[in-house]
Amino acid sequence: VKEKTTLAKTRNFKSSIESYTFGDEVTPVIYNNLISSVNAGLKPLYEYYELKRQVLGLDKLHLYDVYAPLISALDKKYIYEEAVEDVLDTCKIYGKEYYDNLKAGLTERGWVDVYPSRGKRGGAFSSGCPGTEPYILLNFNGTFDNVSTLAHEAGHSMHSYFSIKYNEPHNSSYTIFVAEVASTVNELLMAHRKLRECESDAEKLYILNELMETYKGTLYRQTMFAEFERDMHALVEKGEPLTADRINKHYYKLVRRYFGKDVAVDKQIAYEWMRIPHFYTCFYVYKYSTCISAASAIVKRIENEGESYVSKYIDFLKCGGSKSPLDSLLVAGIDMTKPEVVTSAIDDFAECVRMFREIYEKNN
Repeated sequence: VKEKTTLAKTRNFKSSIESYTFGDEVTPVIYNNLISSVNAGLKPLYEYYELKRQVLGLDKLHLYDVYAPLISALDKKYIYEEAVEDVLDTCKIYGKEYYDNLKAGLTERGWVDVYPSRGKRGGAFSSGCPGTEPYILLNFNGTFDNVSTLAHEAGHSMHSYFSIKYNEPHNSSYTIFVAEVASTVNELLMAHRKLRECESDAEKLYILNELMETYKGTLYRQTMFAEFERDMHALVEKGEPLTADRINKHYYKLVRRYFGKDVAVDKQIAYEWMRIPHFYTCFYVYKYSTCISAASAIVKRIENEGESYVSKYIDFLKCGGSKSPLDSLLVAGIDMTKPEVVTSAIDDFAECVRMFREIYEKNN
């Protein structure tokens, strides 16, 4: 932190946060707007934790209970070809160019390394550059989560496809600030389609739980991390020392605020900051939260406006690095300087909590 704040000062930035957001082609206003909007919208998160306490049958919810699943996994298993069909069905709304190229990539052009194998790394990712296909690494084992992951990575690959096709090589890469937008749009669209189409309440609860976990972990948790990081840099910029004790106390205070008075915030959580790898890449985590906020707003417009809006979204995918991330999102009609983008995502999370509670109470 001392190194980064010193470098920012040397380069005549007012703060290290200004230095890093400048590198993202955004401003501290975006960063601070995210934090203030999420802090104003903590009530749905508290309601989620209360719901979790009730479903788990606990007198008091502790931090270690937060990771316990609300419901059991679905018995349903998918074969890979079914997963591909599900993803393609979700992506039909994007039009012929998107659909045809994604279908060819998934079924003919060998985009995906599908199954786990000896020596293969875990997880999933998409990677492509001018002159290559936008390849996907997957470790498919037949769960709904795997299907959702394929939709997510397909979003990355099609973003890369459009960025590479419609730009010169030096403008063919999109920035990290928008990197998770297209992938999350696919993930949310698929979950919403499944909610409309599935017949059993058990499946609805499972999908709603996945959505709640996504918003909780990406919108709220990453914003808490972003606030912590901002505060630590601000202390050093005021000439105050960063001691382990001071960092622990501040982190614990933040966790208590984000989890609320009804969750037992165990004292050991004060040390959690030490193991979060993203803190060692300064001012990175906030982009997860801005991406899911933008994606949530885009999904809402796709579902409400249909084809009349989809063309704007495809134009956003075509921007690549030819525009700043804020200007490329404006092509899709998303203004990240407006608090409404974040508050709309919070509203979507609150609706998931409400729907889960309604279905769960009806069945229990």
